[in-house]
Amino acid sequence: MNRTAALDAVIFGVDIQSGDVRGDAPSYALVVFDGDELQRDVVSRRKLRRQIESEEPAIVATDNMYELAADKDQLVHFLGSLPDETKLVQVTGDERPEPLSRVAKRHGVPYGKKPMKEAEAAARLAAANVGQEVSAFTDTTEVKVARGRSTGKGGWSEDRYTRRIHGAVKSQAREVESELDAAGLAYERDVTEKYGGFSNAVFRVEGRPQDIPVSTHRSGDTRVEIERVRRDGIEFRPLAKRRDHVVVGVDPGTTTAVAIVGLDGEVLDVYSSRTSDQADVIEWIIERGRPVVVAADVQPMPETVEKCRRSFDAAGWAPERDLPVDEKKHRTRAESYDNDHERDAMAAALYAFDGHESQFERVAQKVPARHEVGPVVARVVAGEESVESVLRDIEGEDEPEEEGASHQPRELTADEKEIKRLQARIDRLEDHVEELKGTIQQKDEQLDEKDKQLEKARQEGRREVRKDREVTRLERRNEALERKVEDEKAKREALNEKLERLKELWKLDHSNFADVSEHEEGLVPVKVVEQFTRDAIDEADEQFGLAAGDIVMFRDASGAGRSTAERLADVDPRLVLRNENLSEAADEVLFDHEIPVAPVEMVPVQEVDELAIAREEAVEEAIDDWHERAEERRQEQNAEMVDQIISEHRADRPVSGE
Repeated sequence: MNRTAALDAVIFGVDIQSGDVRGDAPSYALVVFDGDELQRDVVSRRKLRRQIESEEPAIVATDNMYELAADKDQLVHFLGSLPDETKLVQVTGDERPEPLSRVAKRHGVPYGKKPMKEAEAAARLAAANVGQEVSAFTDTTEVKVARGRSTGKGGWSEDRYTRRIHGAVKSQAREVESELDAAGLAYERDVTEKYGGFSNAVFRVEGRPQDIPVSTHRSGDTRVEIERVRRDGIEFRPLAKRRDHVVVGVDPGTTTAVAIVGLDGEVLDVYSSRTSDQADVIEWIIERGRPVVVAADVQPMPETVEKCRRSFDAAGWAPERDLPVDEKKHRTRAESYDNDHERDAMAAALYAFDGHESQFERVAQKVPARHEVGPVVARVVAGEESVESVLRDIEGEDEPEEEGASHQPRELTADEKEIKRLQARIDRLEDHVEELKGTIQQKDEQLDEKDKQLEKARQEGRREVRKDREVTRLERRNEALERKVEDEKAKREALNEKLERLKELWKLDHSNFADVSEHEEGLVPVKVVEQFTRDAIDEADEQFGLAAGDIVMFRDASGAGRSTAERLADVDPRLVLRNENLSEAADEVLFDHEIPVAPVEMVPVQEVDELAIAREEAVEEAIDDWHERAEERRQEQNAEMVDQIISEHRADRPVSGE
């Protein structure tokens, strides 16, 4: 529905009080008008913005939109920051505004040169539907689903991390799509597929942000952004419509409904109320147009509708028989309405338009471009005047004066008699043409009836197709939800298993607690890693945690390089058990960091499921053994170093006799 009255909500009138909008701190005169009371205040730019956000006025009115923004870019930013239901209105016009004093005088609004008086004048003018709405955005909204974080290293290997993020974006995009489908919104989807899912998905939705059941948010790996699509430039739309000539449909009763249809067949407005009386209905119609035809959907026309018709001196229209419900539904299928009363009023107006459409077109063809069609249509349809007589009256042409009664008619000449005979023949032929037109109209009505029956059958078929589509959509959504439930169950089971493993490890790490049985005392946990590689170490760290003082056992210790050994040294384990020999590089790194290494045969390890334990006594012996071997290795290294120094010294001494 188009807003046609401004007094059903709060209006802000704004004028710059001091400073310059291009400066740092302009202040504004603010007048808050609710139709009855005025509140005045002087506010800063920041306070004005906060007050607009908190109170969400229907209109922010000003005499110059560039008092709120320094340039076009700032103006677009300001429009984008307004609440969804708030309009910016320039009361002095569009690109070429008039002086505010002239507009106020023309509409009888109090005016003064002080900023507070100008702000008040702007508010009162907007309340009277004066001015142009300033718009920079269309009614199309973009919903973008994208990655919420970079796809760099995140604790896992880069491929697995990237795949997880893209999978989350794809899942979030499907949820957004389901919400849009459930809301019945039309949209276009554009996705960018990447490894593991989507890197982003963009939905262009036919609707405003307040109509979309999705909000801007960020959640872990994904983010959702909502942004209205900008126009190419700034657009101005009049706040009030002209009172053009219209066709009115009325459905009286406990709930009275009225519909307004233009002379082009477009539904302009519809209204219903249980409390409005005849005067309220007539006032509502007057605000929206000048009725040419007032119509009802039943035969005969109800007295209430007849009184409304007489109030406007309009032509009346009623069907030959009461309009069936299915025909009314079919005729209004492309329109929106809130209840059956509004549908019936709309159907009456549309059928009345159908009945007069050819007459409207004939009149429009005969009216010169310099004249408005509406007033001529009104006099031809309601006053039953000819187009020619109406045009002569409009153009001020006088009808020829009748000759006096005493004038004696002269005898007609032969040519005049022939003309009179031919004129009579023309009249007879025109009567015959009218009869043929009546026959054609009857045939057309029969064809229309057949078309209605055919359309009814097609509509039933479309209804079944929509029903099947809806069932299919709901089944797909149900399957998606079931898959989601299964995924959540699997995640929960995995977490429960991990929790149990962590409990067992905790018990072993805290074996001095009273709830641990005696035979477990003297045991220490061993954390098993499949291979001596960075990926295997990272996976073990994520699965059950690696910390300083742990005993780590590698099932396959071969192949490790310096960087892998450095990664293990960062953990600072108490003892490393190996199944295979270490590489020289890895052994040297661990030796330099004084991390004991022993073959697994020295420390018997007992594995239970994914857990492993060893006896503290064996661990201590292995560590002691390493320290002894490490001391011998240091002594050997020192001896080798001394021998090398002696050799180098001898090589540098001069030979005797030289």
